[in-house]
Amino acid sequence: MRTRVLHEQKSASDVRFCLVFPRESLSIPVMRHVLGDTLCRLGLDEDCIADLLLAVTEACTNVLRHAGTEHGYEVVATVGQSRCVLEVLDDGHGISRARIRAVRRARRNRPPVRPVPLLHRRRVRGSDIAKLAESGRGMAIMRACVDDVSLHSGPRRGTVVQLRKRIEWRDDAPVADLPGWALRDAG
Repeated sequence: MRTRVLHEQKSASDVRFCLVFPRESLSIPVMRHVLGDTLCRLGLDEDCIADLLLAVTEACTNVLRHAGTEHGYEVVATVGQSRCVLEVLDDGHGISRARIRAVRRARRNRPPVRPVPLLHRRRVRGSDIAKLAESGRGMAIMRACVDDVSLHSGPRRGTVVQLRKRIEWRDDAPVADLPGWALRDAG
């Protein structure tokens, strides 16, 4: 997988880094730990970090559920003076516009499901999880945590989920003390 970090030119004053993971469930807590620790060490406010981590976890979970088994994924972070942009990229099969419309239509018309019978089963299947009322709320959760969410996808092109959030810095942020600190807005 070739990252977009190598192909895009951004301002030298942005802090930009990329994390590359295999498509496996263990990658999500690892991503949360590494990304959260990095953002904390840069000096971002704890509430901003919590919101960003929840949103990016939802995006990465969607990769694990939908991208296909043979593909990995990337989390690209760009931190500017007042904004952080996180991109989750995968090389999966992508989503057609017709499929997106069909899923939205089906969710709108879906009656509420009571998950109580699922609690008594020994094995829970993925199709059972998809029937839960909580299933399919990843985009809503992402939108609640960040200022802007965009999704770009197409058949055989993979998917990019971009999360943008205005950020606050802690008073003791290490980058604020650098001489000539001039981070501009990311994205």
